[in-house]
Amino acid sequence: MIRYSIRRLVLLLITLWLLSLFMFALQQLFPGDTLTNISGIRPSDGVAYELAYQHYAMSQSWLSQYWQFFQHLLRGDWGQSLVTQRAVFNDIMPQLGATLELTVLAMIISLVIGVPLGLYAAVQQRGPLDRVIMAVSLSAYSIPAFWLAQLALLLFAVKLGWAPISGQLNPLFNIPPVSGSVLVDIFLSDSHYRSAAFVDALHHLWLPVVVLSIIPLTLLIRITRNATLDVLQQNYLRAARSRGLSESRIMIKHVMPNAMQVIVRQLGLQFSLLMSNIIIIETIFNWPGIGSSLIKSIYERDYPVMLGGLFTLAALILLVNVAVELYHAWRYPQVRKELYAER
Repeated sequence: MIRYSIRRLVLLLITLWLLSLFMFALQQLFPGDTLTNISGIRPSDGVAYELAYQHYAMSQSWLSQYWQFFQHLLRGDWGQSLVTQRAVFNDIMPQLGATLELTVLAMIISLVIGVPLGLYAAVQQRGPLDRVIMAVSLSAYSIPAFWLAQLALLLFAVKLGWAPISGQLNPLFNIPPVSGSVLVDIFLSDSHYRSAAFVDALHHLWLPVVVLSIIPLTLLIRITRNATLDVLQQNYLRAARSRGLSESRIMIKHVMPNAMQVIVRQLGLQFSLLMSNIIIIETIFNWPGIGSSLIKSIYERDYPVMLGGLFTLAALILLVNVAVELYHAWRYPQVRKELYAER
């Protein structure tokens, strides 16, 4: 396990380093002044621009420039926004909390609903409920995320009034943003109206979370169903039935643990899918996360914010995928044994 972990962590560090090279190259290729794209400081700023020119070693070779850029990247000095003139890193951290709030809740919903439905569909193979579950999951997966989000917004927010149109919280509650996650910020605040603010936050939260969880939920249903059907055909289940074990005990002790191996392996892919869809969902629901900030920075050509958002999302996807792989290898030792051809 130690050798496997070290190998994965080394690959993670190499990938992050290559990502930093890609960001540095993008800064050189963006139109306009390179130093402005890096730091957010314009040539009209005079003395500040001259100091930044020396600070980032712009008069030296590309290797020296990259080394300065890499040091600033590690220190969290990602420049300042061309629009707001605020530090990019300080703005991205609360946005990351808001993005993770949607992502984690959507992932929990997809696991809690998708895995049991997939198990039930496998047990009822070729039955009417199996056909209904698979038909609904395939239809829901075929709907584009941007269209589904707009339909849900028109129906539940505009037509029925069950949810607000946009935002995280009613501004009248005046909850100061600390982590970016509205539920965490309400819990940390000393407001006298925390319970009412918590209800209002859930009122804002449920619709984007449900819409975001639809696609991974439908994928988990099909993955769980296929994994369960593969396990149900194994010989050791016939042996378990011949020993007189009940079907419920066989499902809990034998089928579910073995089917979960395939499901856990796919969690990294599901998270990556959520990260790609969350950009659309945050923009449509005006959620103050990295996705909506990234789209806004593209329209405004705010290159420091754009690069900071891309790096944060890419690094987050890499970290989660490596964490899933390490947990999968720890929970199922045969994975790393197959990798190193061990008995």
